[in-house]
Amino acid sequence: MSDNPAPTDATSDETLTEEDVYEVLEEVIDPELGLDFVSLGLVYDVNIEGSEVYVTFTLTTPACPIGPQVSEQMREFVGDLPDVTAVHPKMVFDPPWSPEMMTEDAKFALGF
Repeated sequence: MSDNPAPTDATSDETLTEEDVYEVLEEVIDPELGLDFVSLGLVYDVNIEGSEVYVTFTLTTPACPIGPQVSEQMREFVGDLPDVTAVHPKMVFDPPWSPEMMTEDAKFALGF
């Protein structure tokens, strides 16, 4: 018989990371541009405090009407991560978004 403990469920042993959150935020798509919020540079910050996740994001323009939809998608996708009990999206407009904030792939896809 081995002295090694039995394997446990990996999700309960892993700590939630910002990388995990950014990965699921790639599922939040800007419907007009067809690209995800992370590639577009619209996610400004992710903070994890215990089992709660705080996401600071912006929109391409303050007049963009999809803010509530985006907040709900962030709550849904990030909330599906193991051990997350609450997601707090916060929309800001400072600093204002600009195309320079996009990844190189997003710039290429949009012709920048």
